[in-house]
Amino acid sequence: MPDWTFLTNHAHVLLCIARDPGVRIRDVAARVQITERAAQRILADLTAAGYLTASREGRRNRYRLNPTLPLRHPLEQDHQIGEILAVFQPALPYTAPSRSEATSAGAGREGVTAAVPEELARGG
Repeated sequence: MPDWTFLTNHAHVLLCIARDPGVRIRDVAARVQITERAAQRILADLTAAGYLTASREGRRNRYRLNPTLPLRHPLEQDHQIGEILAVFQPALPYTAPSRSEATSAGAGREGVTAAVPEELARGG
């Protein structure tokens, strides 16, 4: 792992929760590469600050994010946490149009079903 990253462990934990609201603390810790205790502390911080709420589902917690809260640092406080989460959501894979879609759509670009940079969608 590099000596530093652009995002904090709090951001990494929040991304894990955003991608899988039912994720186990053990799995969060493994993905973020921190201890389970550190993951528990971060989840407690995020919950206390209102970024997360936890509800019990059987033997697990399920987390709900509040994407409308602002970022905490004065340089970023005019942005909401949901903006950051939106940037890091996994992109949909590119799906090429079928032959019939390409024929009926002319150039076939209307059949692109994922967010693909325009120059890639044009083939250039």
